[in-house]
Amino acid sequence: MELANKVIAITGAGQGLGKQMAVSLAESHVNLALIDLTPDQLAETKAECEARGVTARCYVANVTDEEQVCSAFEQIESDFKQLNGVVNNAGIMRDGMFIKVKDGQVNTMSLEQFQSVMDVNVTGTFLCGREASKVMLNTDSKGVLINISSVARAGNIGQTNYSASKAAVATMSAVWAKELGRFGIRSVAIAPGVIKTAMTDQIKPDAMERLVKMIPVGRLGLADEISSTIKYVLTNEFVTGRVLEVDGGMRM
Repeated sequence: MELANKVIAITGAGQGLGKQMAVSLAESHVNLALIDLTPDQLAETKAECEARGVTARCYVANVTDEEQVCSAFEQIESDFKQLNGVVNNAGIMRDGMFIKVKDGQVNTMSLEQFQSVMDVNVTGTFLCGREASKVMLNTDSKGVLINISSVARAGNIGQTNYSASKAAVATMSAVWAKELGRFGIRSVAIAPGVIKTAMTDQIKPDAMERLVKMIPVGRLGLADEISSTIKYVLTNEFVTGRVLEVDGGMRM
């Protein structure tokens, strides 16, 4: 796929990795459909993308709400008349032990803590992937579903909810590749390792030192390295049904 003048939707585009992905794609002359909950942050991303000479539009939606997701993608179809990809980037973490015993007291991860992560990471990816596929079919657009999984999908202490959700995202990606290939739609998951963000900047130095030692390349990943992987997936039309690990060799 040639990137210039294509239309890509990104969820969680108001900040962090989502914002970086949008700006990076704008530099390759991609038009953007920006989806997030926060209008002010979306407006900032939109301005940065448009400063690079592309069209960017904002869609305020909660990815866990079916009605809002359907409405957003219907509007994207109306606004752009095409859709060539979606990056299902929106996600949350609410870490905690499955079972924790302290001073003889047994505490457990609540259903709400588990379900909230599943709702955003799994249901949100499902809904946005489904509606993006429908727009691609309605507009006869070949496209790619790019789902952000994680190295944690293999299982990580304190992340029952997050690990389960990211394993589900990887599995859905493989299923969609098999189902949608005949329509010219590919599906790929990207599994980042630990990426330098505002969140990781808050990690205490001693904890960061231990973390970096777990990564063979000896450093955290950079947002640009995830963005470049997204461009690779978009442009290489023989890549589908796979999980691309961008983790510096880290294994869990």
